[in-house]
Amino acid sequence: MATPLPAAALLAALRAEGVRVQEHGDWRTHSRNHKGLWGPVYGVMVHHTVTSGTDRSVAICRDGYAALPGPLCHGVIAKDGVVHLVGHGRANHAGLGDGAVLQAVIKETALPADKTADTDGNRHFYGFECVNLGDGKDPWPAAQLEAIERVSAAICRAHGWSQRSVIGHKEWQPGKIDPLGFTMDSMRARIGARLGGAAPPAKPPARYEPFPGAAFFAAGRRSAVVTAMGKRLVAEGCGRYKVGPGPDWSEADRASYAAWQRKLGHTGTAADGIPGRASWDRLKVPNS
Repeated sequence: MATPLPAAALLAALRAEGVRVQEHGDWRTHSRNHKGLWGPVYGVMVHHTVTSGTDRSVAICRDGYAALPGPLCHGVIAKDGVVHLVGHGRANHAGLGDGAVLQAVIKETALPADKTADTDGNRHFYGFECVNLGDGKDPWPAAQLEAIERVSAAICRAHGWSQRSVIGHKEWQPGKIDPLGFTMDSMRARIGARLGGAAPPAKPPARYEPFPGAAFFAAGRRSAVVTAMGKRLVAEGCGRYKVGPGPDWSEADRASYAAWQRKLGHTGTAADGIPGRASWDRLKVPNS
């Protein structure tokens, strides 16, 4: 259980962690406290905005809209890594989520699947919106990911929390997908390393799917390998799926793999969307 950091203390914690901060207007007193309690706080929640452009995203997150008044978070993390502070106190970012997830955050244990929406998250979480369309295509620049890491670590350090106190909206509220484009487990690992915590238990060496040959990727192919490949492509920011990925080799798989090939610098027939050994080995598809 923790009392929320005063605005000045939050700002100091962020700057001490090396976060580049921009303050907006009356952010120190801009809140929804008149609608409910703020605190005790137990963690940090990460979102994506489903918008593009820093100025537009900051304005929406600060002011909200008719159905959901602002602030919609405490800070907006732009693609260049600058964190725009827009509110302090209760904010309309988390909504109702799973009480079992909150208990796991409090105990800093593994998260259960979010199944219910019975607990007020706006009261208990700091919230940060990250500028991203959330379509699986919009990239996550290194500077933005590092800012998420630094912001989260700063707040955890100030409260004496571990990286397990940082969760994604998709881990809190059923039906949510944000943030999409990186995994929260990978982000928590980064935060934990920054906090200098004990190393996680050693995992067995990763086993990757061997290249099945170009002929494998043809119409009518149905395999868990195709699903695993698609998930890796999404994680690399190369997903071109409207639905999925799934086990059936499709035009969306080919378009996604072509995006991966182009990301690696291939052009022409070398970026036709049919996997080759070199690009496949670099994709590191988990053994399926």
